[in-house]
Amino acid sequence: MKIAIIGAGNVGKALSRSLSKAGHQVTLSAAHQEHASEVADDLGITAASSNLQAVKESDAVVLAVPFSGAGEEVAHEIAPVADGKIVIDATNPIGPDLKLVTEGSSAAEMFQRWLPKAKVVKAFNTMFASRQGQPTDGDVQLDGFVAGDDQEAKRKVMAIIDSLGLRPIDAGELASARVLEGMALLNIKLQIANGWAWRSAWKLVD
Repeated sequence: MKIAIIGAGNVGKALSRSLSKAGHQVTLSAAHQEHASEVADDLGITAASSNLQAVKESDAVVLAVPFSGAGEEVAHEIAPVADGKIVIDATNPIGPDLKLVTEGSSAAEMFQRWLPKAKVVKAFNTMFASRQGQPTDGDVQLDGFVAGDDQEAKRKVMAIIDSLGLRPIDAGELASARVLEGMALLNIKLQIANGWAWRSAWKLVD
């Protein structure tokens, strides 16, 4: 699949590496094009000249930007070419006080309002960047949780997650992103409180 990743930070870089390794055609873009080019060259993938170009030429788009600092701006920027696209929200709307900033909603639902004709799916937000390229812990296959209202888009995102070696878990409708973002916040707080190594991951045992 042709996948555009917007954001060349830790998460964007980790996902670019793992998705490319899984055989997807990955294009990377960022606020600073030279940064995207540097990361892309290091990973052997393509850097787009702009976010618009990256989205226009993709089948799916991963938003790997800071939600509070860039989420709405990026959404409005790509809106002209986002109609019908699968937009994967990997962000977590966490403020400097370690609280969710979405007030009874979620980042994913807000992206859906900003991009009403796109197919927004929540994914990749519950796993730290350090784990994105390591789908197992010993013999344990780690879980990739997905939430979305468009069933076909969600199925395709779950297939992407499966291609990485993770176990895709359907968490339900897009509103369930509120729970997934809460899971991410809890994981972050646990790292800070316990001095852990930012490698913890969620595993649903059935």
